[in-house]
Amino acid sequence: MARTPTTLADARVSWQARLLTRLLPRMVSAGVRDGATPLSDIPALRARTERLARPGAIVSHVWGPRVRRHPDAGVAGEWTEPVRASGVSPPGVVLYLHGGAFAFGSPATHRAVTTSLARLSGLAVLSLDYRLAPEHPFPCALDDAVHAYRTLLARGIPPWSIVLAGDSAGGNLALATLVALRDAKTDLPACGILFSPWADLRHATQRDSGALPLSQAAMAMATRLYIGDTPEPLASPALADLHGLPPLQIHVSDAEAIYRDARALASRLRRAGSAAELSIWHAMPHAWPCFAPFLPEARAALRQAATFIRRSTGLASTR
Repeated sequence: MARTPTTLADARVSWQARLLTRLLPRMVSAGVRDGATPLSDIPALRARTERLARPGAIVSHVWGPRVRRHPDAGVAGEWTEPVRASGVSPPGVVLYLHGGAFAFGSPATHRAVTTSLARLSGLAVLSLDYRLAPEHPFPCALDDAVHAYRTLLARGIPPWSIVLAGDSAGGNLALATLVALRDAKTDLPACGILFSPWADLRHATQRDSGALPLSQAAMAMATRLYIGDTPEPLASPALADLHGLPPLQIHVSDAEAIYRDARALASRLRRAGSAAELSIWHAMPHAWPCFAPFLPEARAALRQAATFIRRSTGLASTR
């Protein structure tokens, strides 16, 4: 049976994290917070999400070693690659699935994360621009993720050099993609990284901790947009058969609504014989690695993830 190491982060909280926690309620619209967003408001909220993410994307691009970005010709998404010596390609790929409650977000909103992962791991990052609910409900996003992974394999990228990663709803999709690939007997990637994974869409075990933006009301609204009133087995991949998956690293804050679910997921992975590392962070907001340019704890989590990636892929010496 695979061992599940658990890491407890330092209980001290940076002043940046305390400030962010105070500012988040002002950044999240009342409709999202209360789970009462009309469908007609979703396009405007998506645009607002893009605007709020813009400063972090700009800072992440100019801070640290250089990266270059470009679109993909065959997959809807954006590549971020560390700048290397001329003619030298990155040794592997992180396929990143952004969060956003299945209805919001894009590669642009998560450039702080993808830029950091590219720099710290030395791998290229393909951030997938998957289809969003409610226009494209389950399983559209999952189908897009599976297609993107298979496209990487078809291009000759070996599975042992590929990593699946995601935050929040993207963590759900990353885990669901692994289960779907295993069931289809497709060669699996080297490992997976799940930041604040919302992998169980039921609400029975989730507490309303006030950790925005993933309040109980917001989660219920997002679930309705994604799957409607009909439960879909792979929409909650934490409840799936978890045997035979590659090593996973899970990051969660003890202040999150999904804290108990993330711990339960790590335990279920262990019981299924899959290796899992669980890192518990103190008093962080939901999906805090997205604030990497401003938050020391976000950068620390991403460094930990990059170490796990290099160890799991065996590409540490290429960094």
